[in-house]
Amino acid sequence: MKNDTKKQLSRRRFLKGAAAGAIALPYAITSDALGGPNKAAASERIVFGAIGIRGRGMHDLPWLMGQPDVQFVAICDIQKVQQQKIKAYVDRRYRNKDCKMYQDMREFLPARPDIDGVLITTGDRWHAMASITAMKAGKDIYTEKPSCMTIAEGQAVVKTAERYGRIYQTGTQRVSEPNHVFAIEMARTGRLGEIHTAYAHIAPWDAAKMRHDWLPAQTQPPKEEVDWDMWLGPCPWRPYNYSYIRGGWRGHYDFHTSCIGEWGAHTFAQAQLGLGCENTSPVEYNYVDNDSGDGMVVKFANGVKMVLSRGNKYWRGSCGERFDGTEGWAGSADGYSKPAVSHPSMLGEYKKVLSDYVARTGRSLDHMRNLVDCVKSRQQTVANPTLMHRSMSTVHGANICMWLKRTLKYDPVKEEFIGDEEANRLRSRAMRDPWRI
Repeated sequence: MKNDTKKQLSRRRFLKGAAAGAIALPYAITSDALGGPNKAAASERIVFGAIGIRGRGMHDLPWLMGQPDVQFVAICDIQKVQQQKIKAYVDRRYRNKDCKMYQDMREFLPARPDIDGVLITTGDRWHAMASITAMKAGKDIYTEKPSCMTIAEGQAVVKTAERYGRIYQTGTQRVSEPNHVFAIEMARTGRLGEIHTAYAHIAPWDAAKMRHDWLPAQTQPPKEEVDWDMWLGPCPWRPYNYSYIRGGWRGHYDFHTSCIGEWGAHTFAQAQLGLGCENTSPVEYNYVDNDSGDGMVVKFANGVKMVLSRGNKYWRGSCGERFDGTEGWAGSADGYSKPAVSHPSMLGEYKKVLSDYVARTGRSLDHMRNLVDCVKSRQQTVANPTLMHRSMSTVHGANICMWLKRTLKYDPVKEEFIGDEEANRLRSRAMRDPWRI
């Protein structure tokens, strides 16, 4: 925290000195530095860089740069071509040539003490390790989901954020979207009566059991073009194949969290917030004899059930959640113009439910804005490390249940499976040198 304060003060002192120099040299202060109607002055901006931008990252980057008090200054990516693409995009947006390029985050992070926050949109295998490394370097974090590959990685993210006093937001953006917030709040505030069951959507492609083989070797490009060793990071060594870089890592145990993690990373967080279980994990995972986990029932210590559901039995669209209570039900999914409810009269409270939520929490209904506000205030984000870890622990527990093909009991305080050493060994994975959590 002291380092953050010194960094902010030194930046402000520099800008103050620059402003003083403007008395003699007015042209030293540009309109960009002074800000404008839709842009904060330089002294008030949060400076961001990014690690790994491709695909989903090109949704997050414009969203981040669209915040009026954010300045994006650097891209770190293992591919030279991606560095160049992102630099070109950023420079066009800012109408300058200032975006810097890096290949190795171990060089990037210490080289940029001016950077306050880091956007991480790598593949799944890097989300936790890159977040931990950046937080240790004094950076706040926005990372895409699924945000950890194992229960042990989730624990390490929580501990690192606490130890280094960092702000962290995982990209489960639906917990900030109005329709989902409404459904979650209807459950949390008792408007649905006593909640007995929640439903959480899992992805309709791939399976819970993933591949343990690897793709055939191709000629590896020069390191300056693609740093393959850095792409793999903490994962086991595998031969280079360009398909991995294009997204072909999905469905492979080394790199992915299965169909359950693909959407469960979103929907389990949504459901657990509505159930008031954001700080705990299920105590039981009930095995279902299929390839996806569809229909699995997990139970929390308070007796409430969460059902993993594939397809559109409880919603239309994707990444849905639903809460069933003694007085009715409510839910939402992507593409809804308004939430789904058991009684149309419930929607009469739509605006009030949302305004009460904002007033109680002080949070924006914009996920990226919530991050930026929290970087300034040092308050916890909505998708903070604990919510991430606990909902991802549910993902990992469900996966382990499917892999071992048996019902599992779990102690959410000790964070270990009860009487099942084979399951407990799967709470972590071996990590390749030099990467450690």
